[in-house]
Amino acid sequence: MNTFAKITATETKLFLRTPMWAVFGLLLPPALLLGIGAIPGMSEPSEVTAGYRFIDLWVPSLIVVSLAMLALQAIPGAVASYREQGVLRRLATTPVHPVNLLGAQLLIHAVVALAGVAVVLGLGHAVYDIPLPRHPLMFLVTLLLGTVSVFALGLIAAAVARTAKSAGGLAMIAFFPIMFFGGVYLPRPLLPDVIRRIGDYVPPGSQPLQDAWVGNGVQPLQLLVLAAFAVLGTALAAKLFRWE
Repeated sequence: MNTFAKITATETKLFLRTPMWAVFGLLLPPALLLGIGAIPGMSEPSEVTAGYRFIDLWVPSLIVVSLAMLALQAIPGAVASYREQGVLRRLATTPVHPVNLLGAQLLIHAVVALAGVAVVLGLGHAVYDIPLPRHPLMFLVTLLLGTVSVFALGLIAAAVARTAKSAGGLAMIAFFPIMFFGGVYLPRPLLPDVIRRIGDYVPPGSQPLQDAWVGNGVQPLQLLVLAAFAVLGTALAAKLFRWE
């Protein structure tokens, strides 16, 4: 078993010992879906949304919730806690490269987040007859790029924060804008046009996710921006990483 596999196995065991984030990642988005669906009018077509139901267009925003919560709350806190407790200082005396630790954290939390997304898709289709993505391959590509792009921002906070508290503060710099532009606080169709256009390029890509969902064409530039966030963000996190 190589170094990355060993670290991932160890981090998975530690993650499951305190499953709060796993529970939140798997259950909070579906719970929000059920709560939104219970609001009168959310399951009815609306002229404001070009004939779509609000609940149909809110699914990408629920994906934002799942990704942002684990990427920008769980990972920075976990890695910074290791630094604060001296765990990283001890790891620094071994051949372990920072990329292995950050990669293990990304993989574990991303799997949980994507599992939560799968639950939302299945539950929405079964309970509210929300259609599955019309362009499943493009939706999957966009989702993977969006996932890594958001997690890259969380890894940057994890790489530099000295304490868990400061990690949470740093991550909030990205957390609130991502939630806002992703339509979590207010449905994207109700946002001003300029805000929506900015949000089209903010990770994890609510607009390209929605376009792939309803069958519209996804703009290549949006995917390129997400890929840039993903690649540059992870590279910057590895570059800035400090053991203590």
